[in-house]
Amino acid sequence: MKVRNARNWAPRGPRRWWLAAAALAVASAIRIALHPMLGPMMPATLFCIAAALVEYYLGLAPATVVMVLGLAIADYLFVPPYGNLSYLDRHDVVLLLSYPLLTIIVMTLIERLRREQFRAQLLAQVAQSRYEMLLRHDNERALARRAVDETHRLLRHLAQHHDGFILIKALERDAAQRASVGQSIAGLPAASEVAPGPLFDAVHPEDIQRVSKALWPGQHRVRLRRASNGREFRMTNCSCERFTTHAGDFLVLRTES
Repeated sequence: MKVRNARNWAPRGPRRWWLAAAALAVASAIRIALHPMLGPMMPATLFCIAAALVEYYLGLAPATVVMVLGLAIADYLFVPPYGNLSYLDRHDVVLLLSYPLLTIIVMTLIERLRREQFRAQLLAQVAQSRYEMLLRHDNERALARRAVDETHRLLRHLAQHHDGFILIKALERDAAQRASVGQSIAGLPAASEVAPGPLFDAVHPEDIQRVSKALWPGQHRVRLRRASNGREFRMTNCSCERFTTHAGDFLVLRTES
């Protein structure tokens, strides 16, 4: 994969130029302090090190400036005759050839290393992002598959226990989801509504009002009108199950007998 932003690994802003200037100043100060012991030996070594460090942390442009200024400082202060740039001898020629060549090679290798490192980081971030997207898609597919299975189970349940079916209630908390999805199961109620079943009218009105307002999964007892005598009621055990579908959550109340 080709990553165009790999060359933009270095930090931006004026801060990096201040740090580059500080690195150049520190290299100059150390070389001046060591000058009584070293004399004309290795006049640009510290500047080469400073340019390499600046290249590694701050980028190519500040490192190039440090290299050029370091060459001028080394030739002016640490190559005899000291303090004179107009005179050119063998020592000056050696410095002008060896120092830029060595520094440019080191800077080029570091720049390539940093670009490849930044490219690897970008690719890792892209891979992580795609992996998270795949996980989200897998979770969405799993949830959708579960909702479809629950829908099929609900429909089979309604068909199997149709004779003992009392009512079905949609839960209010899924109203926004159902409205956004725009999908519903034919014959099911809207959120917070109750759809009657075959035995709905046979249940005592007080029990209907009670279970309609406070219905939860589990066992319930309601008064069911006797078939032989329409004025008498008998206590009947009922079972309530919850179904989570793509259209929302539903509670189905049916008799156990």
